[in-house]
Amino acid sequence: MPPTITAFERSPDRGRGMARDMRVRWALEEVGQPYDVRLVSFSEMKESAHRRLHPFGQIPTYEDGDLTLFESGAIVLHIAEHHAGLLPDEVNARARAIAWMFAALNTVEPPIVERSMAMLLERDKSWHEERLRFLDDRVRVRLGELSSRLGDADWLDGEFSAGDLLMVTVLRRAPASGGLEKYSNLCAYVARGEARPAYKRAFDAQLAVFTGQPPTS
Repeated sequence: MPPTITAFERSPDRGRGMARDMRVRWALEEVGQPYDVRLVSFSEMKESAHRRLHPFGQIPTYEDGDLTLFESGAIVLHIAEHHAGLLPDEVNARARAIAWMFAALNTVEPPIVERSMAMLLERDKSWHEERLRFLDDRVRVRLGELSSRLGDADWLDGEFSAGDLLMVTVLRRAPASGGLEKYSNLCAYVARGEARPAYKRAFDAQLAVFTGQPPTS
């Protein structure tokens, strides 16, 4: 039986590939692992049945036999460790790729998500503009550091890895005002990720949920 992941029944991103099940779909597509998807509504996500899979009532989750996982990074790491194609064989290179996975989710993503949430939930606050400038600066600092490290390389550490997979999905969430467009190497890096056939299959599959149309082959 293929593993089963959960995804939004009606994604708030309107099928633009921002929901975190995209990361898991992409990883599964990269390693050639078939999978099933169970769609859940916002109300179902908060019910006890789903909370047994994800204690915080979110998506995605991953079920494979007697294994249940939550958190997109943990799921991608599990996939990468059990299938060839997302982590290098050489021990040190493998460790560096995993470090980049953590960097994407723990260092680069938090200010980007915080900025997005401020735009969504705090626009009516008197201090919104000042806080937004602060958050924009935090995003720009991280993007600048990442741009300097990437340089003119195609990927973060040699060949494409799970670290790149997660970093590309994080950067796709970066707001334009955060300055991503100011870094041509980061824009090209994201474009390389989006051009991968596995990414396109995952994106089409997620978009199909929103449109109600089957993904194109």
